[in-house]
Amino acid sequence: MNILVTGAKGFVGKNLVENLKNIRDGKNRTRPEIHIDEIYEYDLDNTQEDLEQFCQKCDFVFNLAGVNRPENPEDFKKGNFGFASTLLETLKKYKNKSPVMLSSSIQATLAGRFGTSEYGLSKRDGEELFFRYSEETGIPVYVYRFPNLVGKWVRPNYNSAVGTFCNNIANDLPITVNDSSVELEMLFVEDLIEEMYDAIEGHPHRADYPGIEAVVDGIEYDGMTPKPTAMGRYCYAPITHKATLGRIVDLLHTFHDQPENLIMPRIPDGSFEKKLYSMYLSYLPKEKTIFDLKMNCDDRGSFTELLKTADHGQFSVNISKPGITKGQHWHNSKWEFFIVVSGHGLIQERKIGTDEIIEFEVSGEKIQAVHMLPGYTHNIINLSDTENLVTLMWANEIFDPSHPDTFFEKV
Repeated sequence: MNILVTGAKGFVGKNLVENLKNIRDGKNRTRPEIHIDEIYEYDLDNTQEDLEQFCQKCDFVFNLAGVNRPENPEDFKKGNFGFASTLLETLKKYKNKSPVMLSSSIQATLAGRFGTSEYGLSKRDGEELFFRYSEETGIPVYVYRFPNLVGKWVRPNYNSAVGTFCNNIANDLPITVNDSSVELEMLFVEDLIEEMYDAIEGHPHRADYPGIEAVVDGIEYDGMTPKPTAMGRYCYAPITHKATLGRIVDLLHTFHDQPENLIMPRIPDGSFEKKLYSMYLSYLPKEKTIFDLKMNCDDRGSFTELLKTADHGQFSVNISKPGITKGQHWHNSKWEFFIVVSGHGLIQERKIGTDEIIEFEVSGEKIQAVHMLPGYTHNIINLSDTENLVTLMWANEIFDPSHPDTFFEKV
């Protein structure tokens, strides 16, 4: 299969092209039904001759080209309708039967605040052009009305408030939020790409857009919300996230502060928080990509807290010099893992109130995790005369100086 991507250098285009390459080159094997030979990248610096060549050879078209912030409003029509006409006429010229995907916008609904949008009107005209093309030729078209598109490589200070917030907070620049209660619906580019794979495989998610105040199956629609239906005229990406501007900014400040307090917030798999954090990190400047950790050093070695989590404890690293014993304390309810990653050591644990000692000889040559049991005083001894002992430690809770639950007692 040969795939043509127009607008290939834009935000969505770049993400899509790079991920299509992963499938083409066998790096992504999650879509075994997709076999890609060539990816044709078309953008403003290409020629009509390039388009002619691509339209002769392609087997699927992603039309992502468009204009969303022109200096002249008339350029909406030129960019969002004019090029689409050229693309479809060129496909017709070469009798190419490839399915064609169109990147439209929720603004094309002309619902609510979008009712007078020049951009929305130009997108609506582009949609109708594609539908007529399908009616005339019998060729499938997949028209997607995307909400706010977000993710890595969004251009800040352009058409994405989320991209601007990520960039400015990551770079310690000011932001302006006029109304923190405004809610955005966001489609992350990674979820968009998964839907594009579905389209290539011939099973896009389909929907209709009931009109404003329409009630379908007891649900009242606002004109901008897709109603999933197998025979829908439109297509949609099923995974989106809604959040207020205030929540977005609060989360971004939490991410910004993580190198200082070491606390990693809750980021459940597939969650908005996880995706937003990934997006935020893509804007970090070089100098913030690395940050210092506080090493607590003495003549025995060092102890450094690495990471604290909101609900899964904290990670630390302990370095013991040759012959040194560390620990010699016990906990009521706190428990830990000791994982030696370098060196040769001995871990001892003794149940409080008894003489029972259990021992584990550990080494970085065979990495193992050892439980530090509640109610057992424990230590770790560097058995080497020449090498440091390096131990990764996990505790089930963040250390609280006001309630340390740590009591000195030699093993």
